[in-house]
Order: sequence, then C-alpha cells, then structure tokens
Amino acid sequence: MSRQPLRIGLSARLMHSPPAELGFPGKTLQYLEQSMAHWIMSHGALALMVPTIGEHLGLRRAQISVRDYVSSLDGLVLQGGADVSPSTYHEEALRPDWTGDRVRDLYEIELLWEFVIQGKPVLGVCRGAQLINVACGGTLWQDITEYVPGAIAHRSEDLYDRHYHCVDFAPGSRLANLYPERTGGRVNSIHHQAVRELGADLQVEARSAGDGVIEAIRWRGSSYLFGCQWHPEFQRGDGDLLDGSPIMQDFLEAAEHARA
Repeated sequence: MSRQPLRIGLSARLMHSPPAELGFPGKTLQYLEQSMAHWIMSHGALALMVPTIGEHLGLRRAQISVRDYVSSLDGLVLQGGADVSPSTYHEEALRPDWTGDRVRDLYEIELLWEFVIQGKPVLGVCRGAQLINVACGGTLWQDITEYVPGAIAHRSEDLYDRHYHCVDFAPGSRLANLYPERTGGRVNSIHHQAVRELGADLQVEARSAGDGVIEAIRWRGSSYLFGCQWHPEFQRGDGDLLDGSPIMQDFLEAAEHARA
C-alpha cells in the first residue's frame, strides 16, 4: 500500500468586512492565497485550510476542537496577511491602521501551541514569523521605516513581491545548512513590521543585509518551529533569488519524522 501524502494545515486569512461586490454583507470570509497552497502541493503534500472555531458561530467546542483538527494533520503553515495586533504583545497601536487582527492572532496562537504539544512542525511566513515571535512572548516593530534607525525599504506599494533585498544567514544555523554553498541570498520583502525583541527560546537565523533587521527565527524547544519574513512560496530560484524549495522540503521532512 502506498504511503498517504502528508496533510498540511494552512491557517486561514480572515476578511471581517468583505467588499460589497463580493456579495457577503455582514459575513466574515476565511481564505488562503493560491501561491501558498500550490507551494505545498508542488512538494507532494496536501494543503488543507483550517477554519476558526468559536461558539459565536454556533459551534460548541464539545462538538469539534482544535485538538481534533491538529490530530488529523501532519504540520501547520501560518500564512501572511494582516498585521499582528499590538494588543497581542501588550502594546497600543501607534496608528489607527496598525491595529492588526486580534481575532486571527488568538486563533493562530492556539493552533500553533496545539501543534507543538502534539510534536508536529510549524512554519511561519511573513506575518506567520511575527506571530511565532509574539506567541513566544516577543514584540514587534510596528513600522520599520518609522522606528528602526537607518532601515532600508522593506516594502514597496508599487512593486509588491518584486521588491527585493538581501539577507545574511546566521553561521551554523539550520537555515544556513539548507543552503550549504551560500551565506545568504536575495529575497522578496513585503512587510512593514518585523521582530523587535525575541521571544523565549528563539534564535535568529537570518538578518537583512542592509540594516540587521531580523528576517528568520527558529525555536530551540522540543518541536520544529521556524519563521521567515520573506515569502519563499513566491520564489522558485529564478535568477539570483533564493530558492524557497529547501525551506519547504525541510519542513515536510520534519512532518514526516513526526508522523513516523
């Protein structure tokens, strides 16, 4: 009998107030970005979105639980999206448009720790990396340009995922070992927030070559917990861009090991 493909959960992006033209007045939409699902699937795993669970939706936790969902999956990818709410790391939003998504924060933090409890790997991308840091007790820069002296541009409204900069790997890190013939690489940069104070038992695995802003982190605890600030799902090693495949392969190997 052939071995079943790995089942990878994708945390949902939340749209609390959909535009009128979508035809869902007063509803909340939960969705995923196509590139992320295809990145997982292109490496031979199934991508399955994990919806939120809440009694306000008429769903009692006695009927279905986060533990039930995690038990049926082999790993979790925390995808990008809205800012992490400053209230989640005990700060006030310095601007009204930086309030983030507290509802999504709580949903993803609960998911993250249930995967850790069950010994299954978690990969965080962009917002997902920031969420990992906050879940471990760390804080964020609410805006890199405004609050990090000498920072390079980490986001371009015009270029979006075609805006790039270089990162340097931490010597001897697991990330560096995934790219044995490189000391870093060129990556996309789509974020305005970033890791400020590291959470408990986290270590830096990469920094921006231009300003030292933290670009990748890994937990030193008992389970696989890694986050990168760039979007590896947008990069397939074209030209001089850092290929995202080794990151996904490493994550899936951890999922396979946890399943064994």
